[in-house]
Amino acid sequence: MAGDATSKGGWHSGRFAHTFAAIDLGTNNCRLLVARASVSGFEVVDAYSRPVRLGQGVALNGALCGDAIERTLEALGVCAAKIERHGVTRARHIATEACRRACNGDDFLALVRARTGLGFEVIPPTEEARLALASCENLLDPSIPYGLLVDIGGGSTEVCWLRVVERKDGIAAVGTELIDMTSVPWGVVTLTEACADGRSREQPMGRACYDDMVERIRQSLRPFCIRHGIGGAVMRGEVQMIGASGTVTTFSAHHLGLKRYHRATVDGSRLARDSILTICAQLAGLSVAEMTAFPCIGDDRADLALAGGAILEAVCRQWPTPMVRVADRGLREGVLMDLMRQADREADLQCRRGC
Repeated sequence: MAGDATSKGGWHSGRFAHTFAAIDLGTNNCRLLVARASVSGFEVVDAYSRPVRLGQGVALNGALCGDAIERTLEALGVCAAKIERHGVTRARHIATEACRRACNGDDFLALVRARTGLGFEVIPPTEEARLALASCENLLDPSIPYGLLVDIGGGSTEVCWLRVVERKDGIAAVGTELIDMTSVPWGVVTLTEACADGRSREQPMGRACYDDMVERIRQSLRPFCIRHGIGGAVMRGEVQMIGASGTVTTFSAHHLGLKRYHRATVDGSRLARDSILTICAQLAGLSVAEMTAFPCIGDDRADLALAGGAILEAVCRQWPTPMVRVADRGLREGVLMDLMRQADREADLQCRRGC
């Protein structure tokens, strides 16, 4: 489904000779991007996102369930059709926490290949962190020496501790060094199932249950914080934070008062810590049914919004940076950038051999 394009010169060589695709199959969402290279990065040709809830029940039962498998196969069938229609020549498809954790993850991915022709690679948390960082690097401020990149997923939450440096080579304003990362085994799906499973949509969670979710996350973050002295660096004003997840982008859209979600407005926006805590306090007293009335939450996100808020609040209380930079980008964008760089390297090697 993803072959090689004919090598040509100039604007038709390297990344410009291909149409690229990336699928990120997570615990909650199935996301596809199809893109072509541009001078400034890439232009999206097609995109698709569906909340398939693949990881439903995995934290409790250790296996992917039949309904989740069928929902995901249907979504991946749509992805396969889009990839075929756009003549994709370079692709990489990745699966994360749900397939890592499930005992039948390999069997499921074999079924995906048989049904759709799509091959998936189950990546470790370290690769998730690297890809997320690759997509968000240009949002960092080179004048602040350290950074935290927080990616709240469906099955886990990844936190990267970064050293930030200013580049002077004209390619990019900022560079990073990944000092360390941690993967917290709680995401919006797994935390909801552990703490709120069985509660009716009309019944508010209650402050005690919400505070328990916050504390679970903070307990998981404290050893990482202590190991690197992150708290002290935050107090000295040496740390900036990027949030890359549906939770953070939804909070930003709500804070901005958007009636409909608009990616260009949200991506790169800034969300004050005090605003985040205010929104969390507001949501903590609501039922799922009440949260569906929020324009940028709706039915698709309402049952997971409180867990996402608890994770984000835990991060903000553990590391009280005054502001979070919001990134509506993630693993797909990181994969696309990798694919384009690989195409450039191969074209350069072919050119050298032909000289």
